[in-house]
This record gives sequence, C-alpha cells and structure tokens, in this order.
Amino acid sequence: MRTATAPFTLRRARTLDAALKILHEEPGTVPLAGCTDVYVALEFGGTPGSRYLDLTRLSALKRITTSGEKLVIGALATYTELQKSRFVRARLPMLVEAARLVGGVQIQNMGTVGGNLANGSPAGDTLPVFAVADADVVLAGPDGERRVPFNAFYTGYRKSVRRPDELIVAVEVPPVIGKQWFRKVGTRAAQAISKVVFAGVRGLETRLALGSVAPTVVRLPNTEMVLNGGGSIDEALRALADEIQPIDDLRSTAAYRRGVAANLVRQFWSATA
Repeated sequence: MRTATAPFTLRRARTLDAALKILHEEPGTVPLAGCTDVYVALEFGGTPGSRYLDLTRLSALKRITTSGEKLVIGALATYTELQKSRFVRARLPMLVEAARLVGGVQIQNMGTVGGNLANGSPAGDTLPVFAVADADVVLAGPDGERRVPFNAFYTGYRKSVRRPDELIVAVEVPPVIGKQWFRKVGTRAAQAISKVVFAGVRGLETRLALGSVAPTVVRLPNTEMVLNGGGSIDEALRALADEIQPIDDLRSTAAYRRGVAANLVRQFWSATA
C-alpha cells in the first residue's frame, strides 16, 4: 500500500541555524537527507510524519575531515563518500567495508551516516563500527552543540537521546588502535538487511559489538572482559550467550542469530590472532 503525498509539506533550509529554527518552531518536523528509510516507510503505507525538512543543501555537514587526532564524519556524508575518503580508509577501514555492503550503489550514493544513526535500527550496518570505535555523536540544537558517547546514544528500539529540536551533525572517532574486523551476515552479501552484523577491534584492549541481536546495537562488555583477562574463546562464547537477546522475526530466528553471533566472535578471534 502506498501513501498519498498530498497531505505532506516540505521545507528546505540553506543553513544549519535555519534548519534548527524550523525544528524548534515546528514540532513534529522530520529531517530528511538521503530519504532511503523514509521512502521505504511511505511505500509500505507508513507515516513517519506530515512535515519534512530537507537538509541536502547543508554542504558543511557533508565533510569528512580530521580535528586533532579525531576523525570527523559529517552527518550528510554518504556511504559512497565513506568508501572514497582517504581519512576513513586510513583510520577506520572497517567502516569502509560496512559502507560497501549497505544496499546497492543507488542506496550508497544517497544514504547518509546521520540517517543511519537517526533511524536507529539494530540492524544498521555502520552502527557496530561506531560502537567499537568509541565514537561520539555530535548533536546541534537551540542551546548549541553537545557530544554523546555512541554507546550511550540509544535508549531502546529506534529510540535515542536526541531531542526533537536537535540534529545529528557529525560523528567523531578517536584513533582506533588494533586490528579491525567487520562482517555482515544476510540473505545476500549486499542489498539485504543484516541478520547479524559484527565489528571488532583487537589490540591492547579487545572491543566487540553486534547488531540484530538486541533492541539496539550492543557492545559486549562481559565477553570483552573474558578475552581481555586472558580467558579462552570458549569461555568468552559462554559469556556471549548471556549478553545477547536475539528474537525470531521475518528475517531469521533467535537460535540462528545466537549461532551466527558465536561463529563471528570465534572467526574474529582467529582472524586477528
């Protein structure tokens, strides 16, 4: 069932201040960038909102650069731009791999980092990468900017600490020390929603994150503790079994997700030895 577009209104902002003013003065306005999530919802009869705000003219939010030791990824940077960025390729190659597996080329050309964060799906391909990278989400609102640690950003299924009058403007990533590893398991290698998605870093400290095994993307502190404390991979997998909460849905079963999650952690540990 398709949704008629007649009841909808669309505003366009040329500056960040103008965009924030619209969000503040017109509650319920939905920000738009690549629209890859909103269009799907509308196609299937959903109504994400009746008022929309087009952000595509905010060119400053498309930049990928560095600030001191941090990698700074603008919220409007696309998956294609992530793959091409020399900064991302040098500092966060697991994000390049995640971006390469998001949908098809058309989606990669349109979909944005900020959209993936705002959508908040636990199956979001980039989210485990930001989780293990200990990234910060930069939010702008009427009172200025604030930074929220990525691992404190989500409060529940598709829910976050972002206020309705705030915009995600960037993601800041500190240096990631160690071997990076990313895997996505879906019906196909690409152009499919993840059944399970994994990112890990192995250095002086091991960090692990999984998507599609809980209401939000999750870090695995107990599993990490076992591995960082010198425990065996089998001991770590026992800890993992208690940390994740997969469900049965149209894409897969809880049992399958548990098995795949364990296999991915074991593969990561072997591949990064």
